[in-house]
This record gives sequence, C-alpha cells and structure tokens, in this order.
Amino acid sequence: MIKPFHIDIPQADLDDLTDRLARTRWPNEVADAGWDYGFPLARLKELAQHWRTRYDWRRHEAELNELPHFTTEIEGQNVHFVHVRSAKPDALALVLTHGWPGSFLEFLDVIEPLSREFHLVIPSIPGYGFSGPTHERGWDIVRVARAWAELMRRLGYERYGAQGGDFGAGISLALGAVAPERVVGVHVNYLPTAPVPDAGLELSATDEARLDKIRHLMANRPPYQALQALTPQTIGYALTDSPVGQLVWIAERFAQWTDPRSHISDERMLTDVSLYWLTATAASSARLHHDAPRGIEPCPAPVGVAVFAHDITQSVRPLAERLYDIRHWSEFERGGHFAAMEVPELLAEDIRDFFRTPIKDD
Repeated sequence: MIKPFHIDIPQADLDDLTDRLARTRWPNEVADAGWDYGFPLARLKELAQHWRTRYDWRRHEAELNELPHFTTEIEGQNVHFVHVRSAKPDALALVLTHGWPGSFLEFLDVIEPLSREFHLVIPSIPGYGFSGPTHERGWDIVRVARAWAELMRRLGYERYGAQGGDFGAGISLALGAVAPERVVGVHVNYLPTAPVPDAGLELSATDEARLDKIRHLMANRPPYQALQALTPQTIGYALTDSPVGQLVWIAERFAQWTDPRSHISDERMLTDVSLYWLTATAASSARLHHDAPRGIEPCPAPVGVAVFAHDITQSVRPLAERLYDIRHWSEFERGGHFAAMEVPELLAEDIRDFFRTPIKDD
C-alpha cells in the first residue's frame, strides 16, 4: 500500500536540538591549525550558531511539504519517496537515487527542469531520512535496487530510467542488473574505475593522472569511510547523541567534496544535516558502507556518464567501457561530488541528453 506522507517533526525534538546545541562541549584547537587536524573549530562554531539561532526548520519543512511525499513498505522496511508526475502523460519515468551523506534533498533543484520530460520518483534509501532506520542485516546496494524495482512496479511504470551519484550510482547500476527488462538506461555522475594491471589499454596522460589519484585514494582510505565500513554502530553512538558531531561529520564532506566555485548554502546543508539528526539515521545510513557488496552483477542497460572535475575521483573511460555499455560520456570543468546541488542545470541537461537518444532500440 502506498500512503501520502506529511513531514511534521515534533516540536519537542526541535527544542531538544536547540538545547543540545546550546550545551555543546567544545574541544580546544592548536594555534594556526587550519585543516591540518580536521575541521576548523571557528567554522564549526559558526555553523552550530547558525543552526541554533537562525536556522528555521519549520520554514524548510513547509517548503518540502509542497512536494508530493509518499511512503510504502517493502520487505518489512518503510520506504519514503517523492513522486512528481510530468505534465506529459507519456513521459518516461526516472528514478533518482541519492548517496551519503546526501538525501532526497540533493535533487530539489533538478525537479522542475527534469519533470518537464520525466515522471520523477525520488526515494530515500532504507536507513536514510524519512525511510527511517533499518532493523536487520542485508540492506545493501542490490537489495535497495530490488526494492526500487518493486516500488516502480507498484507505481505502474513498465519502463523507466535510473540516475544517481555516490551510492545512488551503484544502486542505479544494480537496478539495471536486477530489472533489465524494465530499465531503459542508467545515467550516473559518479563511476569509480579501479586500476586494472595489464589491461592492455592505451591511456591518455589525463587517464593516467586520474588513475594515480584513484590509487592514492585506495592506499589512503578516508577515516570516515573506514569507520562507517568497519564499525558503523560505534560511530553511530556519537553522531546520534551529539548534534555538533553529526554536523561536522557531514559538513566536512561538503567542504572537501565540492568544487570551490560552487555555492551550496549553509541553509541547504543544515537542512540535510537536520534530516539525519531528526530521523536518528546516522548509524543506519552508515551501515550501507559496511554492507555494500564488493561486486554485483553486470548492468546490461546502456549507460551514460557525467564526469565532474572536482569529484572525489574522475572516471577513466577505457576502463569503464570494459564493464559497461557506455553510450554517452560528458566531461565538465565545473562541479563536484554533489552535482545535483552544485550545478543542477548542467546535470539536468546531461540527463535529458542521454535519455533523448534512442538507447534501447537496438
């Protein structure tokens, strides 16, 4: 059963947040630390003060409630989603999937341009936001993809496309694998390409530089990733109990993963942080790093790739083409990991370009 959903956070939860922020116990910081030891204290205090004294959740809640929200239960798990139908009755359906530490909020700025040509389904991954915490093992990328296939079946979509970045890219590709007769194409704006020794491929200097960056990242696993992949419950205690802990855990990713020229407002970022805090999904969202499979079935659907210059890594096309049926490839000089928030106009147009091509007729 699919039910309408209305966001209505209890006032007691908002009052508790304000109280906790006011009682934050701050660590000291060495002089001239900059970023050498982690997120700078002065910037974090500025964000916490904004969150406590100027940020208005009720205003953002009202704006979000202008969207059509729904929930349904799939395999015993609550699934929240936004469903925006195009004015074109015969429009192709498109399921948009966020990643971590994002949410359905990532897509707010692409809803209007994309809904001109697509029926949009924007779910919250189980364990994230209004889908609420997961309660059992096994909600990995493939299981989420199977849930998306069931969701689209319930909504009556026989054929549809998929799009995503970060975990959303992996889920979208897995959806193409679990529902190959339904998925007409997959567009991603994040596609890691691991080095393949003795691949016998001629790579450009740009490709080699990208592989060096990927090798460095593989050899120096980011601390957040190690903690969430190995002990998500342990870090979950700190993030669920301390709003400033949850704030810095996400704010650091926004600071390091975005194009320096991009402008994601503190208000937008604080809405994303608030979503994690108010739904107490820090630990359950982190479990996706722990449960994500190391390998999944190949995606047979045509694939489109958008590469943004300031993402965590940039895909190497010759390696991607060994794994996927690449039909569309775009390179952008602007934009980072949160492309839908940073450069929504570029991402929306690239998605439209990919799906405008007859990609499943051969």
